[in-house]
Amino acid sequence: MFELTKRITHVDASEIHDNLVLPYELRIRGRLRTTSETGLDVGLFLNRGPVLRDGDLLEAATGEVFRIRAAVEQVVTARIDDGLPLARLCYHLGNRHVTLAIGQDDDGSYVRFPPDHVLEELAERLGATVVHHTAPFDPEPGAYTQAGHSHSHSHSHSHDHDHGHSHDHSHSHSH
Repeated sequence: MFELTKRITHVDASEIHDNLVLPYELRIRGRLRTTSETGLDVGLFLNRGPVLRDGDLLEAATGEVFRIRAAVEQVVTARIDDGLPLARLCYHLGNRHVTLAIGQDDDGSYVRFPPDHVLEELAERLGATVVHHTAPFDPEPGAYTQAGHSHSHSHSHSHDHDHGHSHDHSHSHSH
């Protein structure tokens, strides 16, 4: 069994040994036994951290690199006009503390979430068109999460030079 123990940030594509195709509910776990795309026995032994995202890389204790892929799963995609309608939809769905994928494709902007009749009705009341289908689900990581990192910052800055700036701006707006 390949023991995946380390999150890494970048390797050359030729160094990727195999892919792990996982649904969202398994990408939130740090401990898991599964099989890779080609049938290899794999165990995740990761420290607690952010959700595994599509494209994330994990290194085995023996050095092999595995790429995470978001599995195709049952989802609901709600489409609505850009701007204020999309912002309202995101606000009201997000206010329900549900995981959301927000994106854009050839058909326009969308909000994607797991099937839930209450959320679907809410989206339709706000003017969205709702479609049930299968697609990869890779939701937004959250405002306080930065992929793969938690940060504590301490900065000390000393400047012994002058910054002279002159800003003259004139704006004319006609609508």
